[in-house]
Amino acid sequence: MKTNRRGITVLSIMVCFAVWSSLSAGFAEEYDAMKGVDSVKVFFDMRDGIPEVAAAHMSLIHETYQQLTSMNKKPAFVIVFMGSAVKVISKDRSAFSPEDQKHLEEIAETVARMSAAGIRLEACLAAVKYFKVDPSSIPSTIKQVGNGWISEIGYQARGYTLVPVY
Repeated sequence: MKTNRRGITVLSIMVCFAVWSSLSAGFAEEYDAMKGVDSVKVFFDMRDGIPEVAAAHMSLIHETYQQLTSMNKKPAFVIVFMGSAVKVISKDRSAFSPEDQKHLEEIAETVARMSAAGIRLEACLAAVKYFKVDPSSIPSTIKQVGNGWISEIGYQARGYTLVPVY
């Protein structure tokens, strides 16, 4: 049986277009869980201190914010960096490998985009002290709070949904 290369190419393009269409439509249409929801308030307890994994989590959090925004769900996001996650937001990268530093740059870029989008960012100073991170190495777009747990308690009391990231 002869294979028609042009037919395969056209079919491949059609399949790619169908997949792209379904993916882009999935972002615009509501999830069943989001029906009747006009706004969302989410608190991310970010404790992931592994640069590669933290970069992936940060990217997904930002993408989630963008998707909810495109769905007109008025997202209010807060990310509090606690535990070893304070190391991955520090401008001091001297203790990290060259490979890790690539991921740390991704995190810094995502933090900047998140801040510009209106996502609130906080760093727990108890963790900063424990992990010996210089507070002045935390970007100014990230508010420093004495105790991330107090922020977590306060945001939950104000109706924010907790999403642990560790």
